[in-house]
Amino acid sequence: MLPEDLEDLFSDCGDFERREVLAGGEESRPVRVFWLDGLTSGKDVSEDVLRPLTQPGRFAGAGHLQEAIRAGGVWACACRLRDTAEETAADLLRGCCALVFPAGGQAVTFEVKSQDKRAVSQPTVEKTLKGAKDAFTEVLRVNTTLIRRRLRTPDAKLVQTTVGRRSGTDVAVLYIDGIADPSLVAQVRRRLDAIDVDGLTAAGNLEQYITDRPRSLFPQLLHTERPDRFAAELLAGRVGLLADGLPLGFLLPGTLVAFLRVAEDRGQNWAVASLLLLLRWLSLGVSLLLPALFTAMAVYHPEMIPTRLLLSMVEAKQSVPFALETELLAMLLAFELLMEAGLRLPDPVGDTVSIIGGLIVGQSAVEAKIVSPVSLIVVAAAAICGFTQPSRDLGAALRLLRFGLVLLASALGLVGVMAGAAGLVWYLCTMDVFGRSYLAPLTEGGLREVLRALLRLPLPAEKYRERALRTRDRRAQA
Repeated sequence: MLPEDLEDLFSDCGDFERREVLAGGEESRPVRVFWLDGLTSGKDVSEDVLRPLTQPGRFAGAGHLQEAIRAGGVWACACRLRDTAEETAADLLRGCCALVFPAGGQAVTFEVKSQDKRAVSQPTVEKTLKGAKDAFTEVLRVNTTLIRRRLRTPDAKLVQTTVGRRSGTDVAVLYIDGIADPSLVAQVRRRLDAIDVDGLTAAGNLEQYITDRPRSLFPQLLHTERPDRFAAELLAGRVGLLADGLPLGFLLPGTLVAFLRVAEDRGQNWAVASLLLLLRWLSLGVSLLLPALFTAMAVYHPEMIPTRLLLSMVEAKQSVPFALETELLAMLLAFELLMEAGLRLPDPVGDTVSIIGGLIVGQSAVEAKIVSPVSLIVVAAAAICGFTQPSRDLGAALRLLRFGLVLLASALGLVGVMAGAAGLVWYLCTMDVFGRSYLAPLTEGGLREVLRALLRLPLPAEKYRERALRTRDRRAQA
């Protein structure tokens, strides 16, 4: 490889820096140094590479300059030999600087990464009272360090690969050797290697290419910004993924039961945690079924509604010009618009939009006889129950399914609601995630596994890991 080969690859790149120096101050030993401004630390390049390289007499008597440099002539910690310009360019893009000899041959690269990165901050989505206060960042090596600090064992394995033909994004597969199922680890690595895209720049670029059913509404990978939860799930037998540039950790397999749990469950009293977990299950059902059941009963089965409530509803509905189904669908759509507006706008403006939309617009719509108060209460109750879901992806799936169930209820009444609910349960029962049932452990194991899914048992009683994960070592404690 010649220096000109590397310069041709980075032609028209304004951040590509080059400098020719004399090794040991000897004119007979010219060396070209290449690096990318911004990806490398200028101070480290000067102090750890250029300074020892150009020190007079440093390589006097050295027969082979390349071997002398590798043996300690340059002070950088990581040193690699590269045979081609493509391999050298890949190292430059990872924050290395390269020494290339005019006569050709191999290049020597040294790691001198820039330290400019976002500091570790507190979690913003998964907040907790008793948990740790650090969250993942966009730098892969920082994230792996946060995991290593919690799992101080050589059994915590980290296998690194590259995804993206043009982005060259580093992705790390993490698991505990002796706990995680080896077939699951092999399957994840195989699917990662099969990804053939230009770049991995968003979470969906990774998630939708390795899941079993990328078209499914339901999420199949757990997302977390908390290193403590990530480490706990690795100890439970799951396999984790960390991608450079994404401040998230991915955990698999993701099951419905896992999406309803939070990291703080293990830090609370078992009775309190169990009650909150049951409330999340109840909220899931209410958020999904309440608008559809209300539509079916009010339109097709008014005899199911208590008489006083029915009379109150009839009185309020007399001045409303729209059908009940139209009201509910319009308010559900308005709720989605308000959520999207609050999410996209800056924080102060987004909070204001949410307050104005939820209070002023809703109250004004009731007073103007555009919607009935009961319909507004039903939509608001379903929305509040949806917000209790720890996973935003699961909450989004419930909101979409809510529209479908309301349409079925308006067309077929309770028959449509029951048919839609039965079809949804059948679909979830047939859904697999990396060879595991999506409803596990509800569909696998005995009564104890079902209780573990619906309740949080006292920690001393949870002596075994989840059966559905098929871990090599099921025993978690003595």
